[in-house]
Amino acid sequence: MNNLINIKDLITYFTASLNLQNFQFSDAFDVLIVAVVIYQVLLLIRGTRAMQMAIGVGLLIFIYYLATLGGKLQTIQTIISHSFPYLMFAIIALFAVEIRRGLAHIGKNPLLRRFSSNSILETYDEIVLASTSLASQRIGGLIVLERDIGLKNYIESGVALDAQLSFDLLVTIFSPGAPLHDGAVIIQKDRIAAAACFLPLTVNPRLSKELGTRHRAAIGVTEESDAVVVVVSEETGIISLVVGGIIERGLDGELLRDRLHSIIEGQSISDKSSQFSSMLEGR
Repeated sequence: MNNLINIKDLITYFTASLNLQNFQFSDAFDVLIVAVVIYQVLLLIRGTRAMQMAIGVGLLIFIYYLATLGGKLQTIQTIISHSFPYLMFAIIALFAVEIRRGLAHIGKNPLLRRFSSNSILETYDEIVLASTSLASQRIGGLIVLERDIGLKNYIESGVALDAQLSFDLLVTIFSPGAPLHDGAVIIQKDRIAAAACFLPLTVNPRLSKELGTRHRAAIGVTEESDAVVVVVSEETGIISLVVGGIIERGLDGELLRDRLHSIIEGQSISDKSSQFSSMLEGR
C-alpha cells in the first residue's frame, strides 16, 4: 500500500513539475510540428558539408550554455553573446544552398504533389519528344528517371549539371561528338542531375544477344533500383523502356508517353505484363 502511495506521489510530482495539468492538444500539435521540422532539417543536411557546420553551431551554443551556467567563464560568455546578433546572418549565408533545397523540398511534399502533376507530365513529354527525335536520326540515348530510390552513386560517376530538363538539352547532350554523349543522363524530377554517368551492367545470362551495352546498362540499373529507363538504339533507332529489369522494345512516341504516364499514376511493370514484350529470352 505504501508503495502505491509513493508511486502516486511520484507521478503527481512529475506532472506538477512539467505542468501537465494545463497540457492541451494544441501543445501536443505544436511539439509535433517542431519535431517534424527538426527531423526534416536533419535529413536535408545529413551527409553534406552543412552537417559539420551545424555541429559547429551547436557546439558554440553548448559552450555558451556552460559559460552562463557556471558564471565563471566571463570572457567566453562575453565573446559569444556579442557574436550572436551576427550569427543569424552567418547561418543564412552558410546554409543558403540548404535553405533553397529545403524550400524546394516543401514544394515537392506528397501533400502538394497533386498540384504539380501537370508539370510532371510536361516533363515526361520532353523526354518522349527527345527520344523520338534521337530515334529518327539513329542517335543512341540512355535516359534514367529517378523515382523513390536515390541514384546518387551513379550521379557522382558522371558530370553534374543540375539543369532544367528540356528537349533541346537532351538532344544536345546525346549528339555525336558532344563531350557528354557517352553514358547515361540521370533525371531527378524535372531536372537533369548529371550526364555521362556509368551504370551497372546486368549479369542476367538469359538476355538476348541483340541487346548491347546500352540496353544491358539500362536493365542493370533497374534491377538495383526502381528507376525507369528510356533507351534509344544507335544501330536500329528502336525506342525501348526498361522497368524492374524488364525491357519493352519497339515503342513509338505515343506508346512511350502512355507507358510513362501509367508509371506516374503508380502502375508497376507487372500490372501491364501482358502488354510488355520481354527480351529476357530473346526473339
